[in-house]
Amino acid sequence: MVDLTINTDVAREILTSFIRSEVTRVGYSRAVINLSGGLDSALSCVLVVEALGAENVLALRLPYRTSSPDSLEHAQLLIDQLRIPSETIDITPMAEPLIQRDPNISNVRKGNILARMRMIVLYDKSEVFKGLPIGTSNKTEILLGYSTLWGDMASAINPIGDLYKTQVRQLSRALGVPAPILEKPPSADLWQGQTDEGELGFTYDQVDKLLYLLVDQRYSPQECIEEGFDEKFVHAVIGRVRRNQFKRMMPPIAKLSNRTIGYDFLYLRDWGT
Repeated sequence: MVDLTINTDVAREILTSFIRSEVTRVGYSRAVINLSGGLDSALSCVLVVEALGAENVLALRLPYRTSSPDSLEHAQLLIDQLRIPSETIDITPMAEPLIQRDPNISNVRKGNILARMRMIVLYDKSEVFKGLPIGTSNKTEILLGYSTLWGDMASAINPIGDLYKTQVRQLSRALGVPAPILEKPPSADLWQGQTDEGELGFTYDQVDKLLYLLVDQRYSPQECIEEGFDEKFVHAVIGRVRRNQFKRMMPPIAKLSNRTIGYDFLYLRDWGT
């Protein structure tokens, strides 16, 4: 039996301390976050507000013309609950010229454009508000590559990247995230009717338990199968994790000198001090 239960009090303390430490160590005292109306960004926002104070967090709502009205409403629920500054910017006029260039554009391409457009706005508002951009990708998404490189994966720090989706839900419930956000099906809201689990082909509950065994417990594929997981499912998930390793790394630099960035030249922060 795989148990992903976390101690929410301990997690809360660790994550808020992490946010406070990482934001202040680079000379900031404020943060900016994209609020999608979904669970991941809601939890990240609650943690950042607790760490830095409501007046120091700017929430951005960035709808596209096909975005669900619920997404805006749910983001506003959290903004009102936390009493934080916010701004709503329609990204349709920015994204549409590129999208309209190809009448046969796929949903994946369109979704990537929207995700990257939202990051442009996030980083622009980071300069205006003088706040550090906060990440909202959970551990499940990062491992599976279910995210857009230089889109929703882009951030200065990520407080929830070591929490599986099911753990995000547990901590969100403990921290008082509004019920409509907790209860709705997970969705990136990239096109009408899109849900994460429908697109992935499996539930977060299923894949989180498998990933926990593979990653945290270092089980072999065969051991996971012996635990009762379907063989095809195990190998499909492992394949996704391997294929998407490049998304979890900075671009590799070809080594020519004695001290190459990322290999031999490690800045003080990389030493763990």
